[in-house]
Amino acid sequence: MSKTAITILGAGVWGAALASLAQAKHHEVTVWSRRGPLTLAESLGQAQVIIIAISMKGIPSIAAQLLQIGIPHSAILVSATKGLDPDTLRTPSQIWQDTFPDHPVVVLSGPNLSKEIEQGLPAATVVASSNQAAVETVQQLFSSDCFRVYTNPDQIGTELGGTLKNVIAIAVGVCEGLKLGTNARAALITRALPEMIRVGSHLGGQAETFFGLSGLGDLLATCTSPLSRNYQVGYQLAQGKPLPEILAQLQGTAEGVNTTHVLVDLANREGIPIPIARQVHRLLKGRITPQEAVEALMERELKPESCDLL
Repeated sequence: MSKTAITILGAGVWGAALASLAQAKHHEVTVWSRRGPLTLAESLGQAQVIIIAISMKGIPSIAAQLLQIGIPHSAILVSATKGLDPDTLRTPSQIWQDTFPDHPVVVLSGPNLSKEIEQGLPAATVVASSNQAAVETVQQLFSSDCFRVYTNPDQIGTELGGTLKNVIAIAVGVCEGLKLGTNARAALITRALPEMIRVGSHLGGQAETFFGLSGLGDLLATCTSPLSRNYQVGYQLAQGKPLPEILAQLQGTAEGVNTTHVLVDLANREGIPIPIARQVHRLLKGRITPQEAVEALMERELKPESCDLL
């Protein structure tokens, strides 16, 4: 593939990992951060692809700034953020598509722990968009012998898989912090998948997407690795640490905290059952202890497993 001008917005661990992947393919990479030497306008240059790897809370303001500045004609926007906007309940890609309706938007999501990618360890991901040409372009940009990229037309499903699993990772971190064992962890992850599918399907995603890399794959990676920031939040809550202290010590943003609160608001509005996420929400709000959250889930009404698998 010919050399491509890529601008990456965000110099955190995820932005740095994506930059290293693009540089390994010999593309022209410019990385922008709020503390960097370049202005937002200067960083854009003649970018053919703009990758957004900033936290969810920064998306609305950056989108507004880019709209005012203007982005290069026909540039592809790649959303690499996992979260939900607390004001509008929209996903990052929905914000980008609404702000730049004439530009293709691609979602990049998968079991991609940043530290492992920077070490050159093998990984796979998904790029999703309704624009087939754009999604194939991004696939070619990043595919290498250590990073395999798949495509998917289900943009919202791919994005929600990566977003919702962060909530579950907090729950699994609690499970591990309480030393509840392998059986409990396996049951929790398994029961979390239909919960994610219920939300994703209700919001327009395809159920089968959640069995792929951006759903089950990302869920397994995030729920089984201490490298996951969301896992660490749950684990340390189970150890008795206060949430503000945990978040202050993390390297990067644990998007699952904000996502949990927004997800509960969304589920209340839409009438979607989310029993696991509700207990995580109560725990994050300080309304219950980790032990009480586990008890609440174990004491739910008995039912057939098949009644809500999909």
